Amino acid sequence: MANSEEHNFQVRKLELSDKGKGFIELLQQLTVCDSVSDKAFEDRFKELSARAEDHQVFVIEDDRSGKIVATGSVFIERKFIRNCGKVGHIEDVVVDANARGMQLGKKMIDALTDYAHSLGCYKVILDCSVENKAFYEKCGYKQKEIQMVKYFI
Repeated sequence: MANSEEHNFQVRKLELSDKGKGFIELLQQLTVCDSVSDKAFEDRFKELSARAEDHQVFVIEDDRSGKIVATGSVFIERKFIRNCGKVGHIEDVVVDANARGMQLGKKMIDALTDYAHSLGCYKVILDCSVENKAFYEKCGYKQKEIQMVKYFI
């Protein structure tokens, strides 16, 4: 892929047509993501759209190839603490292996962070691997405490 100056990379909200633009295949570069039927994708898209303020999926589409080359999501947790404050949780950030090095990850993190801030979140948090710590620090995040997890499947 050529450098980013030759492309117009804009962050936008996920659209139903993005399934056909490689959205699921991009998520498969991040983690376990089985194939998703058109019906299942449409159902989940509608479910998320109904909760748009509390859960947003953003993408970056390569204007030349028409492929989705980056994605990330943010959901808003409504709390009782901090004067009934809100916390943004960033999840599922991935940039296509062929598009890395063009600042698309930073562009995505900035958009997700700005979205949470615009909704009045008092903080935004995310989990990342040790290998990605330096990237997120460049985006203005800092390590705090540790993460714990319990998987059910």
